Amino acid sequence: MKHKYLVLTFGIIIFSVFIFSSCRKINDATELGGGLIPAVDNVTTFDTTITVEAYNDIFTNLTDSLRITRGEEHFLGIIDNAHKDPLFGTTDARLFLELKPGFYKYAFNNTKPDSLYIDSVVLVLDYLETYGDTNTLQTVNVYEMDQSNDFKVDSAYKIRENTFTYSNLLGFRTFAPAILNDSVKAYKDTTKNQLRIRLNNTFGRRLLDYDTTTAYLSDSAFRTRFKGFALKATSGKAVMGFNLAGANTKLAIYYNYFKNSVRDTTVTYFNFTSLSASANHIIRDYTGSQINTYQGGTAPDPLVFLQNTPGSFATIKIPGLKLLNNRLIHRAELIAEEVYDPSDTIFAEPTYLYLDAYDTSVSKYRTIPYDLTFDVSGSVNTESFGMSPKNQLDASGKNIKIWKFNISRYVQNYLAGTQPLHNLRLSAPFYVNNEFSVPPSTTSSTRYFIINPSIVKGRVRLAGGTPGPQKMRLRLIYSKL
Repeated sequence: MKHKYLVLTFGIIIFSVFIFSSCRKINDATELGGGLIPAVDNVTTFDTTITVEAYNDIFTNLTDSLRITRGEEHFLGIIDNAHKDPLFGTTDARLFLELKPGFYKYAFNNTKPDSLYIDSVVLVLDYLETYGDTNTLQTVNVYEMDQSNDFKVDSAYKIRENTFTYSNLLGFRTFAPAILNDSVKAYKDTTKNQLRIRLNNTFGRRLLDYDTTTAYLSDSAFRTRFKGFALKATSGKAVMGFNLAGANTKLAIYYNYFKNSVRDTTVTYFNFTSLSASANHIIRDYTGSQINTYQGGTAPDPLVFLQNTPGSFATIKIPGLKLLNNRLIHRAELIAEEVYDPSDTIFAEPTYLYLDAYDTSVSKYRTIPYDLTFDVSGSVNTESFGMSPKNQLDASGKNIKIWKFNISRYVQNYLAGTQPLHNLRLSAPFYVNNEFSVPPSTTSSTRYFIINPSIVKGRVRLAGGTPGPQKMRLRLIYSKL
């Protein structure tokens, strides 16, 4: 799915110190690139680590104005206070959408409303996935959006903002997300991957009563009668992803009418058409969670908390590089290790982490010089740059994830004096907006490209740069010149 809107601007302040470890006679050539990296012998090739410092921060509405388009995956559900994530608190994902006739003038099978009889009306959403606990009951309420809302198909709404109002409760359902993979059997609709919520028949009767020459005359006329749906969860331990453009997203209106003196039952579908508006509002609340404890201090943070959009990031600084003279860098990698928590089995890590740099000369974030590249489609060198995690066991034998960002060419050029030393930012964004140039050229352009498959899902707690059984660090394999 494509995305067209993203503006990210950030300001950060960090302070750092450095610690060099003693050289170790080891060789990770197989892991780090096979025969391309010489063996460490402490005579011609050396291995050392440099301590980094990390400072947690949270993206705000001022620094993250991300919008998603109608074709992106939308989320609905709640990780409430009773079931909160102990590391990252609560999440409330609210969904707004229009479902409408596929053409105008629209008419039901019988043009006389007084001859139509409502059986039921069901809101159906095309289910994709669940992030969180699939077995904890979730209650979802469906409201009618107030007519005063300015809800437009040609607008992409910020996920951090919500100006929509709603009051008329049309229906609700309590269920465990695990059932959404099950097949359903409904009139002329036997399939799976559906969330079905029955709405009240008063609303269905209203739709049958609308006149072809007024409400169903045109899209603009229909919008004056019905603005759209607002969906909000009231309890649960998960958020669910839906495809609004999928075949299973629809309003099913089951009704009957007299045909040749016999009552005939049928169904009509209102769909998510090219004229339908949508919005996703995501609310994060970190009250009482671990991430909230590690915010706003002046000392380096021993733990780092990264959460997908709308979420958090960490500022990384490596001042120890300033004390190194020029040398031949075979490998330079920023290593970040997950610190295990039992809740990780429910709330998994992001698909990818991302590392970029703050360029003070333009007061913007930019790609890591030399080391991050992307092709004409906007796809980055995910694997070689180190955005994908690898599996590892921690000291207690727990399965954790580890990331190793390859910043070898950038470090080499810094030591050679052709690149400045930047503050780095580690995050898990949905999309990113960076300045990009091909050194030694200083001419840059703003590039947008995808990092993670969607918003909302994915979070991880990492070790910070302070000494301990796990720590974030910069590893260097080098030779003296």
